[in-house]
Amino acid sequence: MSDVLYDQGQVKRARYAVAAVFAVHGAVTGSFATRVPWIQDHASVSAGQLGLALAFPALGASVAMPLAGRISHRFGARNALRGLISLWTLALVLPALSPNLPALCLALFVFGATAGMADVAMNALGVEIENRLGRSIMSSLHGMWSVGTVIGSAAGTLAAHLGSDARLHHVLASAVLTCLGMLACRWVLDLQPTEDEEPPPRFALPPKSALLIGAVGFCAVFAEGASLDWSAVYLRDQLETSAGLAAACTTGFTLTMAIARLAGDRIVDRYGSVRTVRAGGVLAVLGGLLIVVANHPAVAMAGFALTGLGIAVVVPLCFAAAGRSGSNPSLAIAGVATITYTSGLVAPSAIGTIAQATSLLVSFILVTVLAGGLVAFANVLRAGDRDRPKLSRPTVPVSDPRA
Repeated sequence: MSDVLYDQGQVKRARYAVAAVFAVHGAVTGSFATRVPWIQDHASVSAGQLGLALAFPALGASVAMPLAGRISHRFGARNALRGLISLWTLALVLPALSPNLPALCLALFVFGATAGMADVAMNALGVEIENRLGRSIMSSLHGMWSVGTVIGSAAGTLAAHLGSDARLHHVLASAVLTCLGMLACRWVLDLQPTEDEEPPPRFALPPKSALLIGAVGFCAVFAEGASLDWSAVYLRDQLETSAGLAAACTTGFTLTMAIARLAGDRIVDRYGSVRTVRAGGVLAVLGGLLIVVANHPAVAMAGFALTGLGIAVVVPLCFAAAGRSGSNPSLAIAGVATITYTSGLVAPSAIGTIAQATSLLVSFILVTVLAGGLVAFANVLRAGDRDRPKLSRPTVPVSDPRA
């Protein structure tokens, strides 16, 4: 991308604009998740068929994410993000309109493809803004995604409680979120490719550096997916708690992650990516140990909270490191995103399979072992600790970023 100089005021506005885009992206996820039961009933699919259909978002994302870099090259970073976030918010309406399993699978494939491309575009811009500010912001950006998820989930829970039709709910949510996303994109950086810059390939294997960084992200997302989907079941089945207390454990886990992400940038700036992830890995391992030895719900809940605290900033730092790991940031970010999406898909089913073959306790021993990978391999994120030079020379005028 061209090295256009923006003044610090424009870069700061762009940071808040991208944070708003992250929140919009998360709100779509939360809006969809709360209406899955309605969608299942409307499409008349069984639990097994729903599980099959829910694999298609990750498949669509994995196929489409490498295209995001080429789209940004063709249309520029601002226009690309504007288009891709709009496609994602509009795709929210598709699953609820699906009358049967094949239509639902197709809808969720498109849903995941648009989610993945928007994800790559907004993370790439986040890394660029972080470079220009000279300090960490990726953790708080992902924290805003979590905030958006909570808001979308709350609205969806209210809609479900009122018995509203998910088609109407998602049409209204899609319209509001599309407008908010378009508005926020007016202030993001309008980065354009240089004349001699080659367009990225339509499809390409991620660079080796992205594979190593993605492996660290895999460990964190596996623990996140396992805890998010199975923490309530663990408390109910292993410790025989009430449904309300089991649900509170999941809520506590998500809140811990959101708070840690929002506060994580200061820690990263002070201690660096490697030491932050390594310390987080220690907390996640400690949390995993508390989970597997717990004989009281409070101990297990503390374990899940520590796990959330330990893994919260890992994925944002993986994206930041990928964006600085080579000559093609979008391709590296897409590679890391593909690996983490895959981990998020694999984790819940892997936990269930292991639990069926052995026990849920054994499943969380695996989670604890993978959390140890954060301690062992945190060094591959050193690319995220490279110097981030702040603007020190006079800036040149640029066009109004709201254009």
